[in-house]
Amino acid sequence: MNAAVYFTGAYCYICVMNKALPTSTALQRLREAGLRPTRQRLALVRLLLESGDRHVTAETLHGEAMAAGIKVSLATVYNTLHQFTEAGLLREAVVEPGRSYFDTNTADHHHFFCETTGELRDIPAHHLSVSGLPEPPAGTEISRVDIIVRIRTDSAA
Repeated sequence: MNAAVYFTGAYCYICVMNKALPTSTALQRLREAGLRPTRQRLALVRLLLESGDRHVTAETLHGEAMAAGIKVSLATVYNTLHQFTEAGLLREAVVEPGRSYFDTNTADHHHFFCETTGELRDIPAHHLSVSGLPEPPAGTEISRVDIIVRIRTDSAA
């Protein structure tokens, strides 16, 4: 696998050939989502989407950006992740108050959350059925049901 480094202004982008999301694809994804393709958004969307489906925290993505030479503040990463979520590029999974993961898989699915390791794993939607949902309040509709199944590693192992 060949790696290339691109310098644009004050930013450095590391691209792994045959694996990285092409800039044109990242640009297209942002435009389709109705987001202005700033340098920081382009860099973050590439980091998020070039490795396939995954779950990241803002802190994890910030660390990846810094390691790749992308100068971006943690506050900007948080804001961008929330913008991407609102635009439909990501889904947010809140595992506990103040602790969110951002999921690049936007298809209908649920999650296992390991309380021991902090790892979030997908559960395909067809592996779980939900029944007996209450009627939503008047004037509202159910838009989505998110289920997080909490697990722990076996302490005897």
